[in-house]
Amino acid sequence: MESSSPSVPFPLLQAPVESTYRACTIPYRFPSDNPRKATPVEIQWIDLFLNSVPSFKQRAENDPTVPDAPAKAEKFAQRYTSMLEELKKNPESHGGPPDCILLCRLRELVLRELGFRDIFKKVKDEENAKAMSLFEGVIKRNDEIEDDGKRIENLVRGILAGNIFDLGSAQLAEVFAKDGMSFLASCQNLVSRPWVIDDLDAFKSKWTKKSWEKAVIFVDNSGADIILGILPFARELLRRGTKVILAANDMPSINDVTYPELVEIINKLKDADGKLSNVDASGLLVANSGNDLPVIDLSSVSPELAFMANDADLVVLEGMGRAIETNLYAQMKCDSIKIGMVKHPEVAQFLGGRLYDCVFKFNEA
Repeated sequence: MESSSPSVPFPLLQAPVESTYRACTIPYRFPSDNPRKATPVEIQWIDLFLNSVPSFKQRAENDPTVPDAPAKAEKFAQRYTSMLEELKKNPESHGGPPDCILLCRLRELVLRELGFRDIFKKVKDEENAKAMSLFEGVIKRNDEIEDDGKRIENLVRGILAGNIFDLGSAQLAEVFAKDGMSFLASCQNLVSRPWVIDDLDAFKSKWTKKSWEKAVIFVDNSGADIILGILPFARELLRRGTKVILAANDMPSINDVTYPELVEIINKLKDADGKLSNVDASGLLVANSGNDLPVIDLSSVSPELAFMANDADLVVLEGMGRAIETNLYAQMKCDSIKIGMVKHPEVAQFLGGRLYDCVFKFNEA
């Protein structure tokens, strides 16, 4: 069920990738730990994944594309739960010791083995439709801000607010089920700065002085995240003459937007002249990242993305999975931004911040 094409290291990672790159940010164990005994951090993270089983089971039960979905969803819950419990007893089982990539991968494997390809499809489609109807209004509000620095800060806040739409977080899945989320309210209610990692001022001063030739943006969730957060930011880059590549997942995982879905969204948002709200979008490309998880290991991306990204001078990783739980400390050969919201207490604890705190990490080449 894995993506079948060969994979290559992302070309903008600092070389040598083997010795300088580690995908996972939070170490669950150290070399001195007993390999046969789960560490307290491993147990804490396995519990986090255990807590999300009921919400995944519920989505799976209601998947209209799978015959006998309720029985298979029950099987998913049992199998994945027993794998997680086994990892607690023996961290070397199931390809362990566990890290966030393995815990995500096992969940996807069990779902796909039972025939569940995309259990969040319905909610993704609904959220995309809702966000598309709000797109022009968000663009208009941004365009009304004349000051360059204030406008880019507003766009960054929009990315963070959009990033709340994340059904991989048990708490947020609950909030979302209750009353949905207002994008505007989320923009206004971000935690106060300084954020737990806050390089926004340094980026704003760079933004007013420099423009980039080509940016690669690794995108995250469907709905408000991609449509009201990332696309207005990408449009602003296009307006300044930057080519933009949006790298999206090959296969469905949680409510992350996939490559085919993103192509469709952009085609719907463009006008007859191929413009995105009056901005020429001929420099906007969508790439298949080759990834099928809500986190990403950049030592393994699609050759297509590697080829397209080779000469980029700005890399943006967005979302808790791709920019915080993995790749927060990844070193690039060019300028980079890691941006996302902290939606797990365990991540907040590791970073020394608050739940729903924000990360905006800007590194110059």
